Amino acid sequence: MRALSEELGPGDFTMGFFDRDETSLKVCGVTLRSDAERLVEMGVDAVGFNFWEGSKRYLNPKDAKWAEVLAGGILRVGVFVNEESDLAYRLYGDGLIDVVQLHGDEGPEVTGRFVEAGIPVIKAVGVRAAEDVDAAGRHRADAILLDAYAPRVFGGTGETFDWGLAIDFKRKFPEEVVILAGGITALNVKAAVREVRPAAVDVASGAEIEPGVKDFDKVAALLVACRGVL
Repeated sequence: MRALSEELGPGDFTMGFFDRDETSLKVCGVTLRSDAERLVEMGVDAVGFNFWEGSKRYLNPKDAKWAEVLAGGILRVGVFVNEESDLAYRLYGDGLIDVVQLHGDEGPEVTGRFVEAGIPVIKAVGVRAAEDVDAAGRHRADAILLDAYAPRVFGGTGETFDWGLAIDFKRKFPEEVVILAGGITALNVKAAVREVRPAAVDVASGAEIEPGVKDFDKVAALLVACRGVL
């Protein structure tokens, strides 16, 4: 796994995170500056900030100015759910995030607007059956994040899904970059990486003391497990 360093810029971080030859670790649902800075020190590849008010891990954009100091140290991903305003564009333009993650019911046309604007974008899709795999493949995005299906909750449930569906997605859409989420912990991440071979794993509840507060023993275990997969 590639550890990020201060010598790399946001573009390098993005390319590394989406590299399908190595599995990166994204720790999502960060709400505290001190937690984010510790994740940088530990060499975590990406951090996620949830800007959806319905989330247990909500970070008010007005309180997110400190994310600016993380630039050049870690890939910063802003998570949005059915956002109707230009918030994602503004936060990206203000240099607070490097990547937009759409985690709601956004259609391919919404995802495509970010691609056309030159903004790196991840589209999250809840997966429970084969038809969800086919729907995920219709999006234009830099990466597709496959998560456990959770209507109205939109991720962070700690529930897994059938990874065979993720393998089916990779077989049907071999050019797509896949990020795997949903109930990933230090106990199952090795199996997830070996079975699915995602470009990254995305962990929220599996790296927490409580929603929005990170457990660094769990993060360290996740890093060791990910990097120990050959």
